[in-house]
Amino acid sequence: MSRLPGALSRLPLPIIGSPLFLISNPKLVIAQCIAGVVGAMPALNARPASQLDDWLAQITETLAAHNRAHPDRPAAPFAINQIVHKSNERLESDMEMCVKHRVPIYITSLGAREDVYAAAHSYGAVVLHDVINNRFAHKAIEKGADGLVAVAAGAGGHAGVKSPFALVQEIRQWFDGPVALSGAISTGSAVLAAQAMGADFAYIGSAFIATEEARAADDYKRAIVDSNSDDIVYSNLFTGVHGNYLAASIRAAGMDPENLPESDPSKMDFGGNRTKAWKDIWGCGQGIGVVSKVQSTADFVAQLKREYAEARRQLLG
Repeated sequence: MSRLPGALSRLPLPIIGSPLFLISNPKLVIAQCIAGVVGAMPALNARPASQLDDWLAQITETLAAHNRAHPDRPAAPFAINQIVHKSNERLESDMEMCVKHRVPIYITSLGAREDVYAAAHSYGAVVLHDVINNRFAHKAIEKGADGLVAVAAGAGGHAGVKSPFALVQEIRQWFDGPVALSGAISTGSAVLAAQAMGADFAYIGSAFIATEEARAADDYKRAIVDSNSDDIVYSNLFTGVHGNYLAASIRAAGMDPENLPESDPSKMDFGGNRTKAWKDIWGCGQGIGVVSKVQSTADFVAQLKREYAEARRQLLG
């Protein structure tokens, strides 16, 4: 096992909920944490920016109240995702708000910045950084990240093309800190498989969209239930960076998912101005073929827990 820093060392389940742009909200984050997995939310989901203060207060106070009432089963910690890209004009003010509320875990994406890591470390928070290859992994750790989210082929939204086997084993050749694996994980047995190949945690996103607490349109949730990996399209058209999307939403927008043009990478924008792309074109990973219904977060996590325990029992005998 890796060296796991404080906030990651006592998780009831080795699962981190992926921060879902526009979809994750305090209701979902709180439900994930109380169910026993790390709940995560992009800071940019709070709109206007002043709403972030209220949301962080709601999350921290609700989880603290739960822990006082249930000392025998405390909630998992929560995480905030920060887009560390030059187009994110809110980064500095959002970080100030996160430091104020002492967010325990940060997930940084699209850039590694020492000042962001230093702000988190000023009170003992843990930082995981999204990477799609080994080169970016080295850069993030060199600049001060504590751990990595290995975003492999099949992950929802912005995703890489590396096999999870290749990506994790390359990282593990030199890094013994915390690693979460992202990419088509929707079952408890897949969580165990992620650990078997060297990751500490499974990073699950798309399956949580089909939960009652997720702030997604009902059509979006139904599309996940009705679709499988054949319905996922990999394209850079919508943000300038390649990602995985549901073909049904692309057709609904009047485009042919099998004949999409390439985008100009120089026009990338992750500061929140591309919300229409994510609102109308639905990000989704390849692991949705096993998602058969919309259910509560508590029920879904309980299902993952049962599947994980059964997979361990079968493997260990």
